[in-house]
Amino acid sequence: MPYPRFKELKPAYGFDDVAIAPGRITVNPEMVDISVKIEGVKLPVPFLASAMDAVVSPGFAVKMHDLGGLAVLNLDGLQTRYEDTEHLFMEIAETPQDKATAFLQKVYATPVREELIGLRVQQIKKGGATCAVSVIPANTKRVAPVAVEAGADLVFVQSTVTTARHVSKSVRGLIFSELRQNVKAPIVVGNTVSYDVTIELMEQGVSGVLVGVGPGAACTSREVLGIGVPQVTATIDCAAARDEYFRRTGRYVPIITDGGLRTGGDVCKAIVAGADAVMLGTPFAQAEEAPGRGYNWGMATPHDSLPRGTRIKVGTKAPLKTILHGPSHLTDGTQNLAGAVKISMGMVGAMNLTEMHDAEMIIAPSIKTEGKIFQMRGLGS
Repeated sequence: MPYPRFKELKPAYGFDDVAIAPGRITVNPEMVDISVKIEGVKLPVPFLASAMDAVVSPGFAVKMHDLGGLAVLNLDGLQTRYEDTEHLFMEIAETPQDKATAFLQKVYATPVREELIGLRVQQIKKGGATCAVSVIPANTKRVAPVAVEAGADLVFVQSTVTTARHVSKSVRGLIFSELRQNVKAPIVVGNTVSYDVTIELMEQGVSGVLVGVGPGAACTSREVLGIGVPQVTATIDCAAARDEYFRRTGRYVPIITDGGLRTGGDVCKAIVAGADAVMLGTPFAQAEEAPGRGYNWGMATPHDSLPRGTRIKVGTKAPLKTILHGPSHLTDGTQNLAGAVKISMGMVGAMNLTEMHDAEMIIAPSIKTEGKIFQMRGLGS
């Protein structure tokens, strides 16, 4: 009698499972180039701030631009529902944890106001910054043109899981190739974790792809839905699709690893796995300039029937400049993230991010514990 076929499981790796091997040559970190380009928009540093209400306000977006990165404003969030958000963020911070999700559901029930979309875009542009905005697929055809008309430079279309093919009851859903024709701005889409979907999205003409399902510190999709792939494996698979698509067409579409990154080491591993840039939420929510007052919450936290996020207390740790460029007075890798990338690139002999993709990565589950017993016990000097 033949044996039944069993489902085979593919190994998948996160940041704590791998390490970067040193290169055969080294490079002075001051000589490396860590810039990235998203369809004509060049960023001096490969860091994006997540479109989370506790992270990005118009003021934060201007500061992020001044420091070389890009902040993405959530057009489905509080900034477009309330004209004055200062008191609201204070209320959110003061709400007890056991009532936080219910309170968020309540405040997000207020409808988005179209006039506030243009106002927020104009505030960012007035500050001299590149303006990137995020919308959910259901609102994209209505909201994206309004934002671009007001001056938005990039549009991010984000959902927990994004595909090029989607089954719904609508007469005609969101088709990215048509969106590209109708919206005269680069379109970055996400999130996804697979080779096949990444290829299909790129064939629709998108300008960039966000990688990551459920890794964020404030996201609970993995617990609620059981969905997700560890970020190193997800990035490797999506980067392979990027490279194959480039081989076929000559058009390079950057991969942006989104979520689950805590330290400079995580950022470096994401880049070696194939990322052209990274998107961070909680590390930037800890900046003094972030609007969340030491808290962060996921974009799906206020879902009216199945919240897939939670409000977390992350604290206010340092100015954004220190987090991105230092100088750092901490040894945990949470500050001077750009400096960490440059030094890591120097150690593997990479002059730019593309060369960093070619660095060797090894499976190393003991990399953070080997010889570190005193650090783990908190007995360091």
